[in-house]
Amino acid sequence: MHQLLHWLALPQFGLSTVFVVSFISATLLPLGSEPAVFGLIKLNPGLFWPAILVATAGNTLGGAVSWWMGLGTHKAVDRAAGHPTELRALAWLRRFGPRACLLSWLPIVGDPLCAVAGWLRLPFWPCMAYMAVGKFLRYLVMTTALLYAWPGAAA
Repeated sequence: MHQLLHWLALPQFGLSTVFVVSFISATLLPLGSEPAVFGLIKLNPGLFWPAILVATAGNTLGGAVSWWMGLGTHKAVDRAAGHPTELRALAWLRRFGPRACLLSWLPIVGDPLCAVAGWLRLPFWPCMAYMAVGKFLRYLVMTTALLYAWPGAAA
């Protein structure tokens, strides 16, 4: 574990670290990517936009993995049960369709939402587009807010 943390050290690897941490944090693993994004920007303010875009890309691709996991799980459950399954509690999500993926940025429910979108077989590319928009806005707003909260951070 120490070797992995050393390999992902921000000053040495920067944007690749932000990508990996953002990707992993978009799966169902409990990890937050905002500290990595903020830390890199604090160390190098000139990387504000690249860091936001790399974090968005990593987090969106991680959401895509969750979507595919949800789809695979649905297919496996259907095969095991011998008939199609559907969760009634998620009917409202089906009603919203891919637009519900705008909420993929939310803590706790956002990452499972991507998997549920796959489970419900919502269209992949529209889901990815909505995920990307939501995640981009999250990184932009949260990083900007943190920079203003620590006035010397961007100096």
